[in-house]
Amino acid sequence: MWLRTSCELNFVIHQPTPFVFMLRPRSGVQQWVAREEYAITPHYQASEFTDIYGNLCQRLIADPGNLTVRTSADIMTSAQLDVAPGAPFTLIQYLPEQVLIYLLPSRYCESDRFHEMTMPVVDGQLAGYDQVAAIVDWVRRNISYSPSQDNWPITAVEVNQNGQGVCRDLAHIAIAMCRSISIPARLVVGYLHQLQPMDLHAWFEAYVGGRWYSFDPTQAQLKGGYIAVGFGRDAADVAIYNQFGPETFAHSQKITVELLNNNDL
Repeated sequence: MWLRTSCELNFVIHQPTPFVFMLRPRSGVQQWVAREEYAITPHYQASEFTDIYGNLCQRLIADPGNLTVRTSADIMTSAQLDVAPGAPFTLIQYLPEQVLIYLLPSRYCESDRFHEMTMPVVDGQLAGYDQVAAIVDWVRRNISYSPSQDNWPITAVEVNQNGQGVCRDLAHIAIAMCRSISIPARLVVGYLHQLQPMDLHAWFEAYVGGRWYSFDPTQAQLKGGYIAVGFGRDAADVAIYNQFGPETFAHSQKITVELLNNNDL
């Protein structure tokens, strides 16, 4: 399926402020970027680099005044996510080196504190994909999805205590539970077609059967229409923007995801 994404962020800057944005999706196995636009108003000298997770990041210093960042892209992505019940657990000694980091506890995913809680959840499940599916089912049944909740990122332990959270929070606890039983898991941020209410979205991937598979505790059924922008250990790695100095937040943002037909391409 072909999707057109757009993102507009508006800021009021009070003093020269360094920014790092993460707004450009990249082509890969699951998606192909055919057209892309990236506009910064007013125009600033920006530079781009690839971070340690392979994400495309843009950096600039914004002067006092208004700042608007607009992006748009036409992307081909799968109309149906791959599923693989029975895909086996990958032994640690056979994991690719770049995957090993996703086994470790991280700022928002304290996997070292979830082993005892996770073991009964996955009891009786075939090691690998089926264990991850059981974890996702447990999260859906025990952690309420509250997409309108406006909060700072919280840890998986806090999500478990609160019993509710936004998409990022549900992904964090699922990631922590996966890592607690030695299944690599990572956070993904991007777009989801027909997400309600429309916003940027977070889900997670787990490494089983020799590859990454997508899971989303916020959706009753896995479907297609996902577009990844950033990958990382948790929310600390995949913020769509970081600013440095006095806190500056986008005072407005607009996100759209449209289904395209052949005449739109």
